[in-house]
Amino acid sequence: MTNERFEVARLIPVDPASIFRVLCDPQGHVDIDSSGMLMDATGEPVAAVGDTFVVHMDRESLNDLPMGRYDVTVIITALEPEREIAWTISGTIQPPIRHVYGYRLEPADDGGTLVTSYYDWSEIDQEWKDRGVFPVISETALRATLGILERTVRRRSRATA
Repeated sequence: MTNERFEVARLIPVDPASIFRVLCDPQGHVDIDSSGMLMDATGEPVAAVGDTFVVHMDRESLNDLPMGRYDVTVIITALEPEREIAWTISGTIQPPIRHVYGYRLEPADDGGTLVTSYYDWSEIDQEWKDRGVFPVISETALRATLGILERTVRRRSRATA
């Protein structure tokens, strides 16, 4: 890992398809967020690179910048069904900052899935690097999100069974 990228992994005892459905669902992003910033989402599940949805945010949960409530557009930058999904955001700050979030899914021998969550801010503008506000999300928060993802996927699986 560079000092401009985090990756954390967790073996989740659920099939990749079930996990991928949550990650493609705008509301799924809200459901698994460990930062407390994602309040709600609008839009349809994504299916291709370039698809978008809107997330209604509240930065006050981080208590770092006085941004209050605002919206961002999630723009899918990588999508390989049941293998990987990644996105960047466009919002109140223009031009877009260009940090990327994503998940890689690898089927495990026992029917589960090794899920790797990553956050990469290596391509952000030097102005943002100089401000020292990145990373926005900690490695610990990424790890917590994986735990919430497991809980959410299991709950959704039981609800549809």
